[in-house]
Amino acid sequence: MTVSRVINDGATVRESTRMAVLAAIRELNYEPNLAARNLVMAGELRIGVIYSNPSAAFMSDFLVGVFEEATSAGARLILVRGERGQVPTPEELQRLLASGVHGVVLAPPLGDSALVRDMFRAANLPVAVVAAGRPPADAINVRIDDHQASQAMVQHLLNLGHRRIGFIAGNPDQSASAERLEGARAAIAAVEGAELVLAQGTFTYGSGLRAAEWLLDSDPPPTAIFASNDDMAAAAVSVAHRRHLDVPRDLTVVGFDDTTVATTLWPPLTTIRQPVRQMAAVALDRLMRALRSAEPMAEASADYVLGHALIERESTAPPRRATRIAGAKTHQRSSHA
Repeated sequence: MTVSRVINDGATVRESTRMAVLAAIRELNYEPNLAARNLVMAGELRIGVIYSNPSAAFMSDFLVGVFEEATSAGARLILVRGERGQVPTPEELQRLLASGVHGVVLAPPLGDSALVRDMFRAANLPVAVVAAGRPPADAINVRIDDHQASQAMVQHLLNLGHRRIGFIAGNPDQSASAERLEGARAAIAAVEGAELVLAQGTFTYGSGLRAAEWLLDSDPPPTAIFASNDDMAAAAVSVAHRRHLDVPRDLTVVGFDDTTVATTLWPPLTTIRQPVRQMAAVALDRLMRALRSAEPMAEASADYVLGHALIERESTAPPRRATRIAGAKTHQRSSHA
């Protein structure tokens, strides 16, 4: 139980216990090994891919990206899955290390954990992280500019005439969530009378349902909802339909990621396109380049920012009624959905 709490960044674990457990993990892992290094130089790479994301659509794109890149590069992938955003068990991580992997790719939200990254680097394994909003200094990171993307989406809603905008935030433990929230706030702050109504989600459909219910129960309700991923946006559309609200005539709903969810909804979703497949492929490519360099650990530290796009579909429209908020330039409410 203690080991699990340590690996999951448990705040209540004493520092002495934390260090003892990490030391034991490092000892169990392996020391740098000449045979393994020779395999790297010969081109036979084994890469651990650790994923634990509650969005099936996001993970589908992520895994396609790493599989396609691995196939073209001749790398062997060893997959380890955690449950619903949690780090895999210590036993699973130990088996991964014992398999002789040369490097590790971390899917969100795992890349935001300094302790997880430290564990692999202590085993002399370079790490690549996908979609950490704030790039770690000790890993390769491939991302988009979440702040800029979110700011652009809220600006789009403001340009349509919306002034009371609901925002469903993502997992508070992920740096990308914080960047998206700050981007939304920046856009709101630039327009007199605009208001951001904040509801907390966790990137899951269920949390999106609860957050959307809370937002639409507020008085007055927002004329637009911006969800931090497409799964939560889909939930907001579902809540609107249950309340006999037409999207977008009565309520505008927008998302983030542009996963397959965005085009299987009715109406199709306006969203931010995050090139998840490309991000995963670039992360694996850069990790393999680092592994084949003279100093893999030194090379495995860089931030790659890919482009994003605002994709307009049929879930947005100007508000049917003008919402005028007197008083302060911005005002924010919060909930815990």
